Amino acid sequence: MTGFTQNSESLSILARCLAGEFENSVQALDAPTWFVHLRLWQRPLPQLLNGNLALFAEQANALYLQNPYRQRILTLQEQQGSIQVQYFAFKEPDAVQGAGADLDRLAQVNLSELQLLPGCVLTVAERNGVFYAESPSETKCYFEYQGEQRQVILGFEASVQQFRSYDRGVDPETGKVLWGAMMGPYEFVKRQDFAGELPL
Repeated sequence: MTGFTQNSESLSILARCLAGEFENSVQALDAPTWFVHLRLWQRPLPQLLNGNLALFAEQANALYLQNPYRQRILTLQEQQGSIQVQYFAFKEPDAVQGAGADLDRLAQVNLSELQLLPGCVLTVAERNGVFYAESPSETKCYFEYQGEQRQVILGFEASVQQFRSYDRGVDPETGKVLWGAMMGPYEFVKRQDFAGELPL
């Protein structure tokens, strides 16, 4: 494993589960009022980030694939015997828009433009081939968007072919859910596998 400092088999399996292009077309067709038809990219970075596997993530409304949003980086690392997912934001997300579907653009991502999001961390547990990622109860995830502070509650379940996202934006003042998984998780199915791009 070239330069890869982690040796956890579970961490490598999780990375393979996460790496791919996903879609929730069945769910969106069944419940269009509550679930937008989305395309989600989680693409491995060709290089490690602080010695850890990292994936570039973004998503788009299936009707507007040319306008992906929520550009972010997630790293996978072992901490005190468990797997943690740490999120990073881009200082200029527009500069990397579309990198999920474009390998050439992904190769040009400048990691010096990343901003650590201290409270945006998940602890992962594996049961029966499914990885469950939840925020520790004492943490809160905040980020800046269009000059305003936003809060998001993160969480997911991942297996070989499925990815369920519990991400939802909330009002920092009232806790009211504003967007995302308001009526249960977004249920994505892997349409294209990017595990072969992981630097393992």
